[in-house]
Amino acid sequence: MIHPAERTQKVEYAIRDILKKAEQAKAAGKQLLYLNIGDPMVFDYKTPPHMIEACYKALLDNHTGYANSSGVQEARDAIGNAARRKGIKSWLDLFVTSGASEGIELCLTALLNPGDEILTPSPGYPLYTAVLGKLQAQNVPYYLDEENNWEPDIADMKKKISPRTRALVLINPNNPTGSRYSREVLEEIVNLSLKHNLMIFSDEIYDKLVLDGEDSISIASLSDEAPIVTFNGLAKSYLVPGFRIGWAIVTGKQAMMSEYIEAVNKCLRARLCAVTPLQYAVKPALEGPQDHLAEVKAKLRRRRDITHRRLNAIPGISCVKPTAAFYAFPRLHIEQPDEEFVGDLIQETGVVVVHGGGFGQRPGTRHMRIVFLPQEEILEEAFDRLEKFMTQHGHKHARA
Repeated sequence: MIHPAERTQKVEYAIRDILKKAEQAKAAGKQLLYLNIGDPMVFDYKTPPHMIEACYKALLDNHTGYANSSGVQEARDAIGNAARRKGIKSWLDLFVTSGASEGIELCLTALLNPGDEILTPSPGYPLYTAVLGKLQAQNVPYYLDEENNWEPDIADMKKKISPRTRALVLINPNNPTGSRYSREVLEEIVNLSLKHNLMIFSDEIYDKLVLDGEDSISIASLSDEAPIVTFNGLAKSYLVPGFRIGWAIVTGKQAMMSEYIEAVNKCLRARLCAVTPLQYAVKPALEGPQDHLAEVKAKLRRRRDITHRRLNAIPGISCVKPTAAFYAFPRLHIEQPDEEFVGDLIQETGVVVVHGGGFGQRPGTRHMRIVFLPQEEILEEAFDRLEKFMTQHGHKHARA
């Protein structure tokens, strides 16, 4: 018997784990409607052609060898220019990674020892808890406030900080709630960082997919002193999740951050580099035509509005209106655990969603995450099935 490492026992990823139930439903003859994975390319979205052409040219120009561990210089320059446009005036380091996910894992690895604590949002993206389980660091969830448009609960954050706390994570705009954070909340988080000497890891992968109101604010634009690593990438806004091109920008005081930056770069050198020819899509993406964004956001607004309206019309379900990204995190006013509810929903209707517990939530609450990327007719059919399911199972008489 080959026994796996104990650290893997805490590695979970609900978004993909739910596919086991979906495959069982498919085998039983159910027509599946996938509202579970945030991949635009499964639906009616197209990669901007100038990005594909840039990669093709890079291949023809023989850019197929190893790149610098920090990334192709052309790509790094474009990322730096985009950071300035977001209000990030200067940085200590900037590097390209194999998706924002690799950057997140490398930067957490370079900071945390076993037993160290880090505050992560609840609800939040399960990659963080999976990586922390592997590192044997302690995840300490802080809650987002559903009654306040899913903004971080600063009072709860303050209560969770201990002498072992090394960092806190922001996901802004947020996956899975589709919320984005106000300047006032972000400024309070900067103050917490400075007061308690905490690193801020700010995941901003959805920053160009703001559906209502002003653009998303990058927290690094609010402070030159707080130690911040900002993650972003091409996957969502530029419709190339399969390219796996992301990046991280390190800001703060040089004297405080120099040793940490060298630790990150040791990890970068050890894994060699992100895929070289695909890095040549970064400059045309960030500095070329942005026409696709208006079209994408128009689609998402229509599909968001359908999702919000239909969910709130179903007895036993309520939903805060998402303002960014392509996720909704409706509350289920039911007695049944949400993981069981979602399993039953998939088996009986073929509507594939993810249970709220897979993202974290306040104790005693139940939710599910819905991706509203699909075409309108798919969403309408999915919500028809969901509504019928709720009615048949008497969920309209469930708890308030």
